[in-house]
Amino acid sequence: MPLTGLPTLGVLQRYGHLLNLPDYTQPVTLLEGSTPLIPARRLAEELGGGFELYIKFEGLNPTGSFKDRGMTAAVSEAVGRGATAVICASTGNTAASAAAYAARAGLRAIVLIPAGKVATGKLAGSVAYGAQVVQIQGSFDDALSMVVAISQKHPIALVNSLNPYRLEGQKTAAFEICDSLGRAPDLLCLPVGNAGNISAYWLGFQQYHALHGSGLPRLLGVQAAGAAPLVLGYPVEKPETVATAIRIGRPARGEQALQAAEESGGRICAVSDDEILTMQRRLASEGIWVEPASAAGLAGLAAQIRQAELDLRGQQVVAVCTGHGLKDPDIITGRMAAPVVLPPDMAALEEAILA
Repeated sequence: MPLTGLPTLGVLQRYGHLLNLPDYTQPVTLLEGSTPLIPARRLAEELGGGFELYIKFEGLNPTGSFKDRGMTAAVSEAVGRGATAVICASTGNTAASAAAYAARAGLRAIVLIPAGKVATGKLAGSVAYGAQVVQIQGSFDDALSMVVAISQKHPIALVNSLNPYRLEGQKTAAFEICDSLGRAPDLLCLPVGNAGNISAYWLGFQQYHALHGSGLPRLLGVQAAGAAPLVLGYPVEKPETVATAIRIGRPARGEQALQAAEESGGRICAVSDDEILTMQRRLASEGIWVEPASAAGLAGLAAQIRQAELDLRGQQVVAVCTGHGLKDPDIITGRMAAPVVLPPDMAALEEAILA
Protein backbone atom coordinates (compact mmCIF):
# COMPACT_ATOMS: atom_id res chain seq x y z
CA MET A 1 0.00 0.00 0.00
CA PRO A 2 1.57 3.33 -1.01
CA LEU A 3 2.33 5.93 1.63
CA THR A 4 0.26 9.10 1.49
CA GLY A 5 0.74 12.58 2.87
CA LEU A 6 4.55 12.48 2.56
CA PRO A 7 6.67 14.82 0.41
CA THR A 8 7.68 13.05 -2.78
CA LEU A 9 9.62 15.73 -4.65
CA GLY A 10 13.20 16.90 -4.36
CA VAL A 11 14.23 20.27 -5.72
CA LEU A 12 15.05 18.94 -9.20
CA GLN A 13 11.63 17.37 -9.54
CA ARG A 14 9.85 20.42 -8.12
CA TYR A 15 11.79 23.15 -9.89
CA GLY A 16 13.76 21.38 -12.60
CA HIS A 17 11.96 23.29 -15.34
CA LEU A 18 13.50 26.49 -13.94
CA LEU A 19 17.04 25.15 -13.65
CA ASN A 20 19.78 25.31 -16.27
CA LEU A 21 20.86 21.67 -16.17
CA PRO A 22 22.05 19.51 -19.09
CA ASP A 23 19.55 17.16 -20.73
CA TYR A 24 21.68 14.19 -19.72
CA THR A 25 21.24 14.93 -15.99
CA GLN A 26 20.04 11.89 -14.01
CA PRO A 27 18.30 12.97 -10.77
CA VAL A 28 19.88 11.80 -7.54
CA THR A 29 17.73 12.93 -4.64
CA LEU A 30 17.20 12.54 -0.91
CA LEU A 31 14.00 14.63 -1.10
CA GLU A 32 15.83 17.79 -0.17
CA GLY A 33 14.19 21.21 -0.03
CA SER A 34 10.70 22.20 1.11
CA THR A 35 12.24 23.54 4.33
CA PRO A 36 9.98 25.57 6.62
CA LEU A 37 9.65 29.34 6.79
CA ILE A 38 9.16 29.83 10.52
CA PRO A 39 7.65 33.08 11.94
CA ALA A 40 9.78 34.64 14.69
CA ARG A 41 7.45 37.24 16.20
CA ARG A 42 9.09 37.52 19.63
CA LEU A 43 12.52 37.97 18.13
CA ALA A 44 11.19 40.62 15.72
CA GLU A 45 9.77 42.56 18.68
CA GLU A 46 13.08 42.33 20.53
CA LEU A 47 14.83 43.75 17.47
CA GLY A 48 12.57 46.79 17.48
CA GLY A 49 9.29 45.50 16.07
CA GLY A 50 7.19 46.86 13.26
CA PHE A 51 8.24 44.19 10.76
CA GLU A 52 7.60 40.53 9.99
CA LEU A 53 10.49 38.13 10.52
CA TYR A 54 10.72 34.58 9.17
CA ILE A 55 13.44 31.97 9.57
CA LYS A 56 14.19 29.84 6.51
CA PHE A 57 15.52 26.80 8.39
CA GLU A 58 17.78 25.00 5.94
CA GLY A 59 19.09 22.79 8.73
CA LEU A 60 16.12 20.50 8.04
CA ASN A 61 17.56 19.30 4.74
CA PRO A 62 18.62 15.62 4.63
CA THR A 63 22.22 16.13 5.76
CA GLY A 64 21.38 19.09 7.97
CA SER A 65 22.43 22.00 5.76
CA PHE A 66 21.53 24.05 2.69
CA LYS A 67 24.32 22.35 0.74
CA ASP A 68 21.95 19.52 -0.23
CA ARG A 69 20.11 21.78 -2.67
CA GLY A 70 23.21 22.35 -4.74
CA MET A 71 24.61 18.88 -4.24
CA THR A 72 21.60 17.12 -5.71
CA ALA A 73 22.13 19.16 -8.88
CA ALA A 74 25.92 18.73 -9.02
CA VAL A 75 25.87 14.98 -8.39
CA SER A 76 22.92 14.44 -10.74
CA GLU A 77 24.86 16.16 -13.52
CA ALA A 78 28.00 14.17 -12.69
CA VAL A 79 26.10 10.87 -12.82
CA GLY A 80 24.52 11.85 -16.13
CA ARG A 81 27.91 12.35 -17.79
CA GLY A 82 29.28 9.10 -16.42
CA ALA A 83 31.45 10.28 -13.53
CA THR A 84 32.44 7.60 -11.04
CA ALA A 85 33.89 9.86 -8.33
CA VAL A 86 33.33 13.32 -6.87
CA ILE A 87 35.69 15.54 -4.90
CA CYS A 88 35.37 18.69 -2.82
CA ALA A 89 37.18 20.89 -0.33
CA SER A 90 35.10 21.68 2.71
CA THR A 91 34.85 23.20 6.16
CA GLY A 92 32.32 20.43 6.83
CA ASN A 93 28.85 20.90 5.38
CA THR A 94 29.85 20.45 1.75
CA ALA A 95 31.80 17.33 2.69
CA ALA A 96 28.85 15.70 4.44
CA SER A 97 26.47 16.60 1.61
CA ALA A 98 28.81 15.42 -1.14
CA ALA A 99 29.41 12.15 0.71
CA ALA A 100 25.68 11.52 1.15
CA TYR A 101 24.69 12.22 -2.45
CA ALA A 102 27.64 10.27 -3.78
CA ALA A 103 26.58 7.33 -1.60
CA ARG A 104 23.04 7.66 -2.90
CA ALA A 105 24.34 7.54 -6.47
CA GLY A 106 26.86 4.76 -5.87
CA LEU A 107 29.84 7.03 -6.54
CA ARG A 108 33.13 7.36 -4.73
CA ALA A 109 33.52 10.58 -2.69
CA ILE A 110 36.78 12.24 -1.69
CA VAL A 111 36.71 15.25 0.64
CA LEU A 112 39.62 17.48 1.62
CA ILE A 113 39.29 19.36 4.89
CA PRO A 114 41.60 21.79 6.70
CA ALA A 115 43.26 19.97 9.62
CA GLY A 116 41.67 20.75 12.97
CA LYS A 117 39.16 23.18 11.49
CA VAL A 118 36.04 21.04 10.99
CA ALA A 119 33.24 20.53 13.50
CA THR A 120 32.87 16.99 14.81
CA GLY A 121 29.30 16.51 13.59
CA LYS A 122 30.25 17.36 10.03
CA LEU A 123 33.32 15.17 9.96
CA ALA A 124 31.29 12.28 11.39
CA GLY A 125 28.73 12.68 8.61
CA SER A 126 31.37 12.47 5.91
CA VAL A 127 32.77 9.29 7.44
CA ALA A 128 29.36 7.74 8.02
CA TYR A 129 28.40 8.20 4.36
CA GLY A 130 31.60 6.43 3.32
CA ALA A 131 33.72 9.26 1.95
CA GLN A 132 37.50 9.16 1.86
CA VAL A 133 38.46 12.04 4.12
CA VAL A 134 41.85 13.72 3.70
CA GLN A 135 43.04 16.45 6.05
CA ILE A 136 45.30 19.15 4.62
CA GLN A 137 47.88 20.94 6.73
CA GLY A 138 46.61 24.29 5.54
CA SER A 139 43.46 26.35 5.11
CA PHE A 140 40.22 25.71 3.26
CA ASP A 141 41.59 27.87 0.48
CA ASP A 142 44.61 25.59 0.15
CA ALA A 143 42.31 22.56 -0.02
CA LEU A 144 40.12 24.21 -2.65
CA SER A 145 43.12 24.96 -4.86
CA MET A 146 44.14 21.32 -4.66
CA VAL A 147 40.75 19.84 -5.56
CA VAL A 148 40.38 22.23 -8.49
CA ALA A 149 43.78 21.17 -9.79
CA ILE A 150 43.19 17.44 -9.40
CA SER A 151 39.74 17.61 -11.01
CA GLN A 152 41.34 19.28 -14.03
CA LYS A 153 43.97 16.55 -14.24
CA HIS A 154 41.83 13.46 -13.59
CA PRO A 155 38.22 12.41 -14.39
CA ILE A 156 36.87 13.33 -10.95
CA ALA A 157 33.85 15.64 -10.72
CA LEU A 158 34.41 18.81 -8.67
CA VAL A 159 31.32 19.55 -6.57
CA ASN A 160 32.36 22.74 -4.75
CA SER A 161 30.34 25.88 -5.44
CA LEU A 162 32.68 26.68 -8.34
CA ASN A 163 30.57 24.03 -10.05
CA PRO A 164 27.80 26.09 -11.74
CA TYR A 165 25.19 23.39 -11.12
CA ARG A 166 25.58 23.87 -7.37
CA LEU A 167 24.17 27.38 -7.70
CA GLU A 168 21.36 26.12 -9.92
CA GLY A 169 20.22 23.83 -7.11
CA GLN A 170 20.74 26.34 -4.33
CA LYS A 171 18.66 29.04 -6.00
CA THR A 172 15.57 26.87 -5.42
CA ALA A 173 15.48 28.22 -1.86
CA ALA A 174 14.63 31.63 -3.30
CA PHE A 175 11.80 30.05 -5.30
CA GLU A 176 10.43 28.40 -2.15
CA ILE A 177 10.48 31.66 -0.21
CA CYS A 178 8.55 33.44 -2.97
CA ASP A 179 6.07 30.58 -3.22
CA SER A 180 5.51 30.66 0.56
CA LEU A 181 5.14 34.44 0.92
CA GLY A 182 3.48 35.06 -2.43
CA ARG A 183 6.32 37.43 -3.32
CA ALA A 184 9.94 38.10 -2.49
CA PRO A 185 10.68 39.48 1.00
CA ASP A 186 11.83 43.07 1.37
CA LEU A 187 15.11 41.94 2.95
CA LEU A 188 16.97 38.63 2.99
CA CYS A 189 19.82 38.16 5.46
CA LEU A 190 22.19 35.19 5.43
CA PRO A 191 25.72 34.11 6.34
CA VAL A 192 28.52 34.47 3.79
CA GLY A 193 31.50 32.13 3.64
CA ASN A 194 32.55 30.93 0.21
CA ALA A 195 29.81 33.24 -1.14
CA GLY A 196 28.04 30.73 -3.36
CA ASN A 197 24.77 30.84 -1.43
CA ILE A 198 24.17 34.59 -1.54
CA SER A 199 25.02 34.48 -5.25
CA ALA A 200 22.55 31.64 -5.80
CA TYR A 201 19.74 33.39 -3.92
CA TRP A 202 20.18 36.49 -6.05
CA LEU A 203 20.05 34.42 -9.24
CA GLY A 204 16.89 32.76 -7.98
CA PHE A 205 15.12 35.97 -6.99
CA GLN A 206 16.01 37.61 -10.30
CA GLN A 207 14.71 34.65 -12.28
CA TYR A 208 11.50 34.39 -10.25
CA HIS A 209 10.88 38.12 -10.60
CA ALA A 210 11.33 37.93 -14.36
CA LEU A 211 8.77 35.12 -14.53
CA HIS A 212 6.23 36.24 -11.93
CA GLY A 213 6.88 39.89 -11.09
CA SER A 214 7.50 38.89 -7.47
CA GLY A 215 9.78 41.79 -6.61
CA LEU A 216 13.42 41.73 -5.53
CA PRO A 217 14.77 41.81 -1.98
CA ARG A 218 17.72 43.71 -0.61
CA LEU A 219 20.44 41.29 0.44
CA LEU A 220 22.29 41.51 3.73
CA GLY A 221 25.25 39.15 3.66
CA VAL A 222 27.07 38.64 6.94
CA GLN A 223 30.62 37.43 7.56
CA ALA A 224 32.39 36.68 10.81
CA ALA A 225 34.77 39.50 11.80
CA GLY A 226 37.72 37.12 11.85
CA ALA A 227 36.95 35.87 8.34
CA ALA A 228 35.59 38.90 6.51
CA PRO A 229 37.52 39.38 3.26
CA LEU A 230 34.52 40.88 1.46
CA VAL A 231 34.16 43.55 4.16
CA LEU A 232 37.88 44.23 4.48
CA GLY A 233 38.42 44.29 0.74
CA TYR A 234 41.32 41.83 0.71
CA PRO A 235 41.91 38.11 1.40
CA VAL A 236 42.36 36.92 4.97
CA GLU A 237 45.34 34.57 5.06
CA LYS A 238 44.50 32.97 8.42
CA PRO A 239 40.74 33.29 8.98
CA GLU A 240 39.58 32.58 12.53
CA THR A 241 36.05 32.34 13.87
CA VAL A 242 33.94 30.03 15.99
CA ALA A 243 31.60 29.87 12.99
CA THR A 244 33.57 27.15 11.20
CA ALA A 245 31.23 26.95 8.20
CA ILE A 246 32.20 30.48 7.14
CA ARG A 247 35.88 30.37 8.17
CA ILE A 248 37.04 31.18 4.63
CA GLY A 249 39.59 33.82 3.68
CA ARG A 250 39.30 33.74 -0.12
CA PRO A 251 35.66 33.23 -1.16
CA ALA A 252 35.42 31.48 -4.53
CA ARG A 253 32.31 33.49 -5.42
CA GLY A 254 33.40 36.71 -3.71
CA GLU A 255 33.08 39.05 -6.68
CA GLN A 256 29.70 37.60 -7.59
CA ALA A 257 28.50 38.06 -4.00
CA LEU A 258 29.61 41.69 -3.89
CA GLN A 259 27.83 42.30 -7.18
CA ALA A 260 24.65 40.65 -5.89
CA ALA A 261 24.65 42.77 -2.75
CA GLU A 262 25.22 45.95 -4.74
CA GLU A 263 22.61 45.18 -7.39
CA SER A 264 20.03 44.44 -4.70
CA GLY A 265 20.65 47.69 -2.87
CA GLY A 266 21.98 45.74 0.09
CA ARG A 267 25.39 45.20 1.67
CA ILE A 268 27.82 42.76 3.23
CA CYS A 269 28.83 43.38 6.84
CA ALA A 270 30.68 41.57 9.62
CA VAL A 271 29.85 40.64 13.21
CA SER A 272 31.89 39.32 16.12
CA ASP A 273 31.92 35.76 17.39
CA ASP A 274 30.21 36.97 20.57
CA GLU A 275 27.36 38.43 18.52
CA ILE A 276 27.05 35.18 16.57
CA LEU A 277 26.92 33.00 19.70
CA THR A 278 24.46 35.36 21.39
CA MET A 279 22.11 35.02 18.40
CA GLN A 280 22.60 31.25 18.34
CA ARG A 281 21.35 31.10 21.95
CA ARG A 282 18.49 33.49 21.17
CA LEU A 283 17.32 31.32 18.28
CA ALA A 284 17.45 28.25 20.50
CA SER A 285 15.09 30.03 22.89
CA GLU A 286 12.63 30.07 19.96
CA GLY A 287 13.08 26.31 19.52
CA ILE A 288 15.42 26.69 16.54
CA TRP A 289 18.90 25.24 17.14
CA VAL A 290 21.41 26.21 14.48
CA GLU A 291 25.15 25.87 14.11
CA PRO A 292 27.03 29.12 14.87
CA ALA A 293 27.54 30.20 11.26
CA SER A 294 23.79 29.94 10.69
CA ALA A 295 23.18 32.62 13.30
CA ALA A 296 25.46 35.10 11.54
CA GLY A 297 22.75 36.46 9.24
CA LEU A 298 20.46 37.35 12.12
CA ALA A 299 23.37 38.66 14.18
CA GLY A 300 24.15 41.00 11.30
CA LEU A 301 20.51 42.05 11.08
CA ALA A 302 20.49 42.88 14.80
CA ALA A 303 23.72 44.86 14.47
CA GLN A 304 22.43 46.85 11.51
CA ILE A 305 19.23 47.70 13.40
CA ARG A 306 21.22 48.80 16.48
CA GLN A 307 23.37 51.03 14.29
CA ALA A 308 20.25 52.56 12.72
CA GLU A 309 21.35 51.31 9.30
CA LEU A 310 17.98 49.68 8.54
CA ASP A 311 14.40 50.91 8.65
CA LEU A 312 12.21 47.83 8.46
CA ARG A 313 8.82 49.26 9.40
CA GLY A 314 6.05 47.41 7.57
CA GLN A 315 8.48 45.10 5.82
CA GLN A 316 8.95 41.35 5.50
CA VAL A 317 12.36 39.98 6.44
CA VAL A 318 13.64 36.46 5.88
CA ALA A 319 16.73 35.19 7.68
CA VAL A 320 18.36 32.08 6.24
CA CYS A 321 19.70 29.66 8.84
CA THR A 322 21.94 27.39 6.84
CA GLY A 323 22.76 24.45 9.14
CA HIS A 324 21.40 22.50 12.10
CA GLY A 325 22.89 22.80 15.57
CA LEU A 326 23.77 19.12 15.59
CA LYS A 327 26.39 19.97 12.97
CA ASP A 328 28.54 21.56 15.67
CA PRO A 329 27.35 20.33 19.10
CA ASP A 330 30.74 20.90 20.73
CA ILE A 331 30.02 24.64 20.80
CA ILE A 332 27.22 23.93 23.27
CA THR A 333 28.56 20.95 25.17
CA GLY A 334 31.98 22.53 25.63
CA ARG A 335 30.48 25.54 27.39
CA MET A 336 27.61 24.06 29.35
CA ALA A 337 27.60 23.61 33.12
CA ALA A 338 27.64 20.07 34.46
CA PRO A 339 24.08 18.79 35.07
CA VAL A 340 22.81 18.54 38.62
CA VAL A 341 23.12 15.00 39.99
CA LEU A 342 20.41 13.86 42.41
CA PRO A 343 19.57 10.63 44.19
CA PRO A 344 16.37 8.90 42.98
CA ASP A 345 14.35 10.69 45.68
CA MET A 346 11.21 12.79 45.17
CA ALA A 347 12.05 15.22 47.96
CA ALA A 348 15.44 15.95 46.43
CA LEU A 349 13.84 16.51 43.01
CA GLU A 350 11.23 18.88 44.46
CA GLU A 351 13.90 20.84 46.27
CA ALA A 352 16.00 21.14 43.11
CA ILE A 353 13.27 22.27 40.71
CA LEU A 354 10.72 24.01 42.95
CA ALA A 355 12.89 25.89 45.41
